[in-house]
Amino acid sequence: MATDYGQSYGFLDEGTRRRRLPTGLRAPFEGRTWREFGYVLLSLPISIVLFTYAVTMVSIGAGLLVTFLGIPVLAAGLAGCRGFGALERARARGLLGLDVADPEPLRMRGNGFLAWMGAVLKSGTSWRTLLYSVIHLPWSVFSFVVAVNFWAYGWALLTYPLWFWLFPVYGGQDGLQLYGDETHHIYLDNPFEIGVTALVGLLFTLATPWIVRALTMVDRVMVHGLLGPSRLATRVVELESDRGVVVDTAAADLRRIERDLHDGAQARLVALAMDLGLAKEKLAEDPEAAARMVDEAHGEVKTALQELRDLARGIHPAVLTDRGLDAALSSVASRCTVPVQVEVDLPARPAPAIEGIAYFTVSELLQNISKHSRATWAAVDVWRVENRLMLQVVDNGVGGADTAAGSGLGGLAERLGAVDGILVVDSPVGGPTRVTAELPWRGERALV
Repeated sequence: MATDYGQSYGFLDEGTRRRRLPTGLRAPFEGRTWREFGYVLLSLPISIVLFTYAVTMVSIGAGLLVTFLGIPVLAAGLAGCRGFGALERARARGLLGLDVADPEPLRMRGNGFLAWMGAVLKSGTSWRTLLYSVIHLPWSVFSFVVAVNFWAYGWALLTYPLWFWLFPVYGGQDGLQLYGDETHHIYLDNPFEIGVTALVGLLFTLATPWIVRALTMVDRVMVHGLLGPSRLATRVVELESDRGVVVDTAAADLRRIERDLHDGAQARLVALAMDLGLAKEKLAEDPEAAARMVDEAHGEVKTALQELRDLARGIHPAVLTDRGLDAALSSVASRCTVPVQVEVDLPARPAPAIEGIAYFTVSELLQNISKHSRATWAAVDVWRVENRLMLQVVDNGVGGADTAAGSGLGGLAERLGAVDGILVVDSPVGGPTRVTAELPWRGERALV
């Protein structure tokens, strides 16, 4: 009620008033604008120091390369540049909100000063930081001049009516002297000229935050590209992580197969052998009892064969290899507890590894629908977009599915991520649930 009363009579808090201001009018007063402007102001003195240090150390090191002293001097200069790079990443993180990961550490082959010196000289991070130290100075000079001039002229012209009123005499005449010599003088001393001056200042002031933002965008690119980890190192880390996921998934599948064999078909076959042994002993004494035991053993053989077929289908179904995704998904949809409409529109077959992952993804999603969704219908769509294989499974169940809830969806998302795939779950409480998966068409990483 207090909020409604205040809004009815125009008593709005400062935050609400600021939120109601258009973005263009709010920009000159936002904290982000002043942090970015502070970043530009600090860039000039820091880049001067960094440029001077880098050029001096590299010049001395290059000049002394004819002696052994040049190499350690050059290594020390590169190490110092790496230290400045850490400071620059911290400054960008604090003022620009740019979260750049630390680059890859030095890879030393052995211990001691020589090993450290070789690692510094061979590190791509060291040379990228040196490049940043050199090229950042001209850019910081340009951005400093542009930002300070726009900011100063904008606020000066915008507030000109105020200081014209406070200081009406400027250079012996009323008004601002724009141009003057011994015979000609131009002054801003009438309301129209003063109003136009303030309007121009307002335009400058409103445009300056966006100019500063564009300038700092270049800084963001430079910091991210030259001071962060290289793409190759990032890719190696991703591959190592994905390899671990693939190994863990394969180990889990092997444990599942072993458990299913031990608890299912193996146990039935052991019981079957015992029953047949007893039937053999009773064959002469009680043929009818032996016949009943053989009949029961025959039923156990059928059950064991069905379990083995299901287990083989879980490893890799023959229909997938022979006829592709369309027939394989239709087969798995026929075993779902709810009616499932399957539509596969593919111009060709994807890589076998990707085809298998797509099959098991749909199979697990349909199992979740059967067990947890309480749905009455479901649909599976498969299609290709450029070099990506798209899957979508929809049902009208109760919803509430979440990859972060510790369910099988989390493991499914990790398995797809190991081959550069993506799993997106849209499942509001009350339904419906829409799960979209995206996989590479050829799947080079899936075959690694």
